[in-house]
Amino acid sequence: MTGSGAGEKRGQFMPRQLAFAAACLATLASHARAADQALIDAAKKEGAVTWYTTLIVNQMARPAVEAFEKKYGIKVEYIRAESQDIVLRVRNEAQAGKVRADIFDGITGAPLFKRENLLEKWLPDAARTLPADYVDRDGYWTGASLYLQTYSYNTDLVRREDAPRTLDDLLAPKWKGQMAIGGSTSTTGIGGFVGHVVTKLGEAKGIDYLRRLAAQKVSVLQVSTRQVMDQVIAGEYRIGLQTLNHHAAFSARRGAPVDWIPTEDAMGSLLVLGLFKGPHPAAGRLLIDFLMSEEGQAIFRDADYIPVSPNVRPLQAALRPDGVTFRAKIFTPEQIDVGQRGWMKIYQDTLR
Repeated sequence: MTGSGAGEKRGQFMPRQLAFAAACLATLASHARAADQALIDAAKKEGAVTWYTTLIVNQMARPAVEAFEKKYGIKVEYIRAESQDIVLRVRNEAQAGKVRADIFDGITGAPLFKRENLLEKWLPDAARTLPADYVDRDGYWTGASLYLQTYSYNTDLVRREDAPRTLDDLLAPKWKGQMAIGGSTSTTGIGGFVGHVVTKLGEAKGIDYLRRLAAQKVSVLQVSTRQVMDQVIAGEYRIGLQTLNHHAAFSARRGAPVDWIPTEDAMGSLLVLGLFKGPHPAAGRLLIDFLMSEEGQAIFRDADYIPVSPNVRPLQAALRPDGVTFRAKIFTPEQIDVGQRGWMKIYQDTLR
């Protein structure tokens, strides 16, 4: 074979290689599209989906539902409640023989639903882009939004330079009787605050700290963390503990006298999405897929929530921990589930 002949062969072979590779890619792409379309077709055939959500309706749930319905023409029934109320509702439905919802979101609940065999093992494609701690290792839930528990304060009553930034700052005499926190066992309430303290300081030092904090007469309110912040905004309290920084950002942008402080090593948790063994499995998958897509994550962003997608930044970059100026320890639902009972026992022994 001469050099020119070899060159001619190579010249003929390379285009055929490229053409074959392109055909393979096209085949894979068509298969991916077919799978996506199959899910869409199955979801449309079901025609409806039910979502039990902890998200604030006007701020996030309704915009997400409207966008999904417009995109797919599938009716969404959503019921808004706190995490513990959703857990109670689902357990009652399960005992009656049928869970009505197809998907849920919340900080807590997922471990119990897993134990009671109420969830389907399924993750959206977007889960592959997330940090390992943002996705259930068993494949039953994926984080959709970050919740950062920080201190909020009334800007009409407290100057930013005077606002507490550390646990020790909360012990200052000027804050006695001026602080409030939700009574929930979850991360956004007194249970989470106790968990944060004992995780950060260790149990012995944490208990000692909580006993000293008890002298500050912190008001434990049987309301949601959002309602705690509303009372801070109204001037009923100067400081809200364990409130969510994106709630403060949302209200401040709309003129409310409230702000938040990037506390040292804040407690963080995940709003997770999970799929029940419900009546509309395809539509449930499609709704989770939509909420985790960049389009869905942008709805979280635009509502002043903190999206988990690395490609969708929050409206205010400072809301998401950067590991330098704002650090946080993220607790998974399983860590919260394990810790809650002990945290509340410590609360009963110290702050109450």
